[in-house]
Amino acid sequence: MDRRGIRVKRTSSLWETEPMYIRDQGRFVNGACEVETDLAPLELLDQLQSIEKDMGRTKIIDKGPRNIDLDVLLYGDETVNHDRLTIPHIGIPERSFVLLPLSELVPSRPLDPRKPWKLIQDYVNSLPKDENISSMTPLGTSARTLTPLAPDRQTQIMAILNLTPDSFSDGGRNNLDNLRDTVLHYIQNGATIIDVGGQSTAPGQTEVSPEEEASRVLPAIEIIRSMPEARGIAVSVDTYRSVVAEMAIGRGADIVNDVSAGLLDEKMLSTVARLGKTICLTHMRGTPQTMMDLTDYRDGLIPTIASELGKRVAAAEEAGIRRWRIILDPGIGFAKTTAQNLELLRQLPELRNWTGLTAFPWLVGPSRKKFIGQVTGAKAPSERIWGTAVTVAAAVQGGADVVRVHDAAEMIKVTTMADAIWRCF
Repeated sequence: MDRRGIRVKRTSSLWETEPMYIRDQGRFVNGACEVETDLAPLELLDQLQSIEKDMGRTKIIDKGPRNIDLDVLLYGDETVNHDRLTIPHIGIPERSFVLLPLSELVPSRPLDPRKPWKLIQDYVNSLPKDENISSMTPLGTSARTLTPLAPDRQTQIMAILNLTPDSFSDGGRNNLDNLRDTVLHYIQNGATIIDVGGQSTAPGQTEVSPEEEASRVLPAIEIIRSMPEARGIAVSVDTYRSVVAEMAIGRGADIVNDVSAGLLDEKMLSTVARLGKTICLTHMRGTPQTMMDLTDYRDGLIPTIASELGKRVAAAEEAGIRRWRIILDPGIGFAKTTAQNLELLRQLPELRNWTGLTAFPWLVGPSRKKFIGQVTGAKAPSERIWGTAVTVAAAVQGGADVVRVHDAAEMIKVTTMADAIWRCF
């Protein structure tokens, strides 16, 4: 559509559902987008059908299997009644796979301008509960897909691969000589994502140059991508610098894990959008050097985090990042006191269900952090494994889709047990 001059302004999440009408076909992947165009409704329909043809659609049976199906759902406030086109689309009220993505874009809009009192969100609220519907977020070409609303989903393990000499927990432990063995150990113990970092984001740590950061992470990503055992593993780069992110993606990274959610580099969001990759937006205030002076949440911890993350989502969408390419991280340990970290873990379900944030997958990273030591008395980060285990279980209970951990072998056992309790296996 963009190439044809139909500007895509925003998209919904992608939603996976069982097929309707004709059941003997694969599951549907559905989405809605808001576009800007000078084309009249029928001209727009012509372009959409031309796109379908170019993508290889051949219509053999109505509502039967097809690789692509493009419809005009709404067109401003206009109504259209034509042999070829009806607007609003006649099937919207009965199709949850249309209503759910549409409600992400325009929840407070009437579906039919002739019935201004009934909003799209009202139709969604009247839907029966269907556990076969979930939004979905791709992690990589051959990696797993996150389905945050599926009740039986498996919690994914993101294993931390720090290549920094000053990391608060494992600085200097990993290097290019032992990297293959470390990655293989992570994979064999259940990790599905490897998060490669070359710049410490712990409170008070000094910055290294982009060149130094890149020299640490790029060879590591190349090594991981050369390993046959890592073929189905997603690679994440832990950076808040767009230049490092772009180089890392060029070497094979699938995900950009930005602790600043694009606030520390104004080019980050547009870079990720241009490259079409998935980004993790973390809630943080200030910088790693100043964030612990910014812990005043006078309007409430959860409402404030929800509001501030919502603004970063809007900024990502404005930059062109598709909604299905966004993961959210509540930022355990970032601009939060011990009490606030504990509250955040307790109230994670409230945050996940906040209006506007409900369809996103969530990553939680409590591993070995200072607040665990303050609660348990474990001064050394390596002694915080048991406290970490409890926070990981709490994150699973709260709905986390991914947990970011140092101790992959131990935490996969925790998530497996937690999934068995709370994920309806």
